[in-house]
Amino acid sequence: MERITWDQFFMAQCHLLAVRSTCTRLSVGASIVRDNRIIAGGYNGSISGGDHCIDHGCYVIESHCVRTIHAEMNALLQCSKYGIPVAGSTLYVTHFPCLQCSKAIIQAGIKHVIYATDYKNDEYALKLFTQSDVSVQHIPFDEKKVDFSSESKLELINEMLLKMQALGAGNEELAPYKKRVDSLFDK
Repeated sequence: MERITWDQFFMAQCHLLAVRSTCTRLSVGASIVRDNRIIAGGYNGSISGGDHCIDHGCYVIESHCVRTIHAEMNALLQCSKYGIPVAGSTLYVTHFPCLQCSKAIIQAGIKHVIYATDYKNDEYALKLFTQSDVSVQHIPFDEKKVDFSSESKLELINEMLLKMQALGAGNEELAPYKKRVDSLFDK
């Protein structure tokens, strides 16, 4: 397996954090990084000890779940709770931050926002980032770079395709499957 870039490494951490999300509408993870070191992480979920969307459903008001604290805010609040300065740091996040999180990111002094997925990108948030000299960069996350079992998966799939061929499936019938396999594994 080839070594991944720092950006992909930190984005992988965000996606791992998102797996802890208790929101049923969207799982988001965020990491705050300074000097290539993660100083905080967060995911979207309810207050500590509170009711979670996965257990009680989303509490939606005006098309927004008010039960959850966003991943970016949870990461910022973690820094606040433990006295960790964030000025000049970079925030990695799985999805483009909402307007409220964008304002908090700016106020906290974060200088770089790197996100993996466009999600309701707010024009005013972009304007505020520009006005505040906060760089914003879209870097899609490549899950294939952190799939530690990809070789064994590919081996299994190829064995299955050979077995299908031995059982009488023709090249024409197998071609679409081979194409999908090549696409999945960048072959």
